[in-house]
Amino acid sequence: MGKKTVGVKKRLARACKQNRRAPVWVTVRTKRSVFGSPKRRHWRRTKLKP
Repeated sequence: MGKKTVGVKKRLARACKQNRRAPVWVTVRTKRSVFGSPKRRHWRRTKLKP
């Protein structure tokens, strides 16, 4: 059980914010051509770079 350094914590927070779906208005505006977000990441399948 180690401590998280500030840099690691900031990187994890940024990754957490990026891991969201595309807004609904984007889907509506592009007539569903943009459906998902390319930056979506599953916590178990794809890991972050260290």
